[in-house]
Amino acid sequence: MTKTALTLAAALLACSAPAIAAAAPTDPQIAHIAYTAGNLDVAAGKQAVARAHSRAVRAFAQQMIRDQQAVNDKALALVKKLHVTPEDNATSQGLTKAADAERAKLAKLKGKAFDREYINNEVAYHKTVNGALETTLIPSARNGELKSLLETGLTLFREHQAHAEHVAKALK
Repeated sequence: MTKTALTLAAALLACSAPAIAAAAPTDPQIAHIAYTAGNLDVAAGKQAVARAHSRAVRAFAQQMIRDQQAVNDKALALVKKLHVTPEDNATSQGLTKAADAERAKLAKLKGKAFDREYINNEVAYHKTVNGALETTLIPSARNGELKSLLETGLTLFREHQAHAEHVAKALK
């Protein structure tokens, strides 16, 4: 796992240790974490569309942009409906810091090296986000509609992880 993926994992684990943490994340914090994670994957996808060598990697990145934007659009509609203001938090900030570092690292790579780093990071990213959804974000969500949106997202993101793993194997 790359250093950035480890940083990402640490950021999400900070919110996914309810037995250790004083309190589980609130719905506004969960909304912010989920929205941030989606936006960061969109930004990574846009970078990959512009720089990827492999058609399969570019196609994967285009799917991430499309799917993550669709989920984030649903999340925005839900928070507006519920009159909830997403609340910035340490987990969202950690995700952003890790993603910024990964995009900077990727900016220095070209061709197959870029493709491998991008797709390997996507595998790690989806594993980490899916784990946080399963163990913390979904169980901590109090609002039924938010919980349902997160569960729908988890199903989609599991498919993304499997797709990323398939693309990664093909690049070897």
